[in-house]
Amino acid sequence: MADRLFHWVMAASVIVLGASAFLPILGLKFDWIPVHWISGVVLTAAVLFHLWRTMVVHGLAEMLPNRSDWTMIRRDLLLQRIPDEASGKFDIFQKLYHWAVAVVVLLLVATGLVMLMKIDTQFWNRDPSILSEPDWGVVYVIHGASALALIFMFILHLYFSFLPDHRALLSSMVFGYGPTRAHRPHDDGKP
Repeated sequence: MADRLFHWVMAASVIVLGASAFLPILGLKFDWIPVHWISGVVLTAAVLFHLWRTMVVHGLAEMLPNRSDWTMIRRDLLLQRIPDEASGKFDIFQKLYHWAVAVVVLLLVATGLVMLMKIDTQFWNRDPSILSEPDWGVVYVIHGASALALIFMFILHLYFSFLPDHRALLSSMVFGYGPTRAHRPHDDGKP
């Protein structure tokens, strides 16, 4: 349940962050800055929670590629006849996607936290002098490029979640079925 909650809190905050960042560019005028930074703080808290669960509860081994993952790549991509081995809860492509999203989200969180110093909130006064103008430019470029990469990854995630091979994983994330049921082999290809 905790992992599903993290997933949906992260999804909601990413959607709100994307909307509050890009809708003003598209011409919809509203006070987007408070919505954006509060959603960013929610995302940061969710990421910290996820990191704690990864390091303390689950361990990193579940998301690290292993020998059977590389065997699967050889078998699938090179069309070799290699017997299936159990690769764990996630396959190699899910693990690599997760690591890519992790890098992008961590870049967004890190640059977003630095950018918080440029706005006044109830908790602190703005101090844009912590970085020089060229350094702020680097922060903004990394933040913007990471945001665009995350939008691409979000669309990719939605696409793959609706593929027939992944419907069991989708229902697992929505209804809470465990990984055993979500990854159960199906004779007819249907969940």
